[in-house]
Amino acid sequence: MFSILETNVTIMVKDMAKSISFYKNVLGFSLIRQYGEHYAQVSAPGIIIGLHPSKSGSNTTDHIQIGFTVDNMSSAKEKLEKNTIALTERSEEGGKFIHFKDPDGTPLYFIDPKR
Repeated sequence: MFSILETNVTIMVKDMAKSISFYKNVLGFSLIRQYGEHYAQVSAPGIIIGLHPSKSGSNTTDHIQIGFTVDNMSSAKEKLEKNTIALTERSEEGGKFIHFKDPDGTPLYFIDPKR
C-alpha cells in the first residue's frame, strides 16, 4: 500500500526563467522548488505545475487545458492585459471564461462559474 503525497501536471517549456516568471508574476503562483534549468515546480491552491525543458523546442499540449477558478474575473483580466497577454472571453451556461496561453502556448483559462 502507498499514499500519493502530491499531484502535479508537467508542462514542457522552452525557457525555464521566462516560464517561472509568467507563473509567479502574472498568475501569482509560488515557486516550490527549482533544480537549475532541469525542472521546477510552481503552485497555487489545489495545483502544482511542473516545468520541464522541452528537448524538441516545442510544446506538445495540444489536447490539454488548465483552468483556474477565480474570485474576481475583472481583476484577472486586468492582470493579463497589463502583461499584454492575448485573451479570448466567452460566456456559457456554466459561467464566464477567459482563455489565454502561457509563454510556450499551453492553453490556460480563468473561470467564474455560475453559482
